[in-house]
Amino acid sequence: MSLISDNIIPGSNGRVFGTDAVEKKELECIKKRILGLDGIKSVELNLHIFPREFTVYTSKLVSVKDVEKQVKTTGFHAVPTKDFEV
Repeated sequence: MSLISDNIIPGSNGRVFGTDAVEKKELECIKKRILGLDGIKSVELNLHIFPREFTVYTSKLVSVKDVEKQVKTTGFHAVPTKDFEV
């Protein structure tokens, strides 16, 4: 695809992912797992919409596939929904 669609670009924009996790406990588990990846600065959860979303912020270029793999280890899925948070 492209640099922008295949990676999370460092900076204040972040990358939004949708997930099939519903409960706050499940989303916290996903957040903890993602924070274990090198280059992840923070993860913000959005519990006010359905399906649930989270935004990942990085300090360096991080592959979307790496985030998807980390989330999959929790038993849930992550699907990138937007290239940039606006």
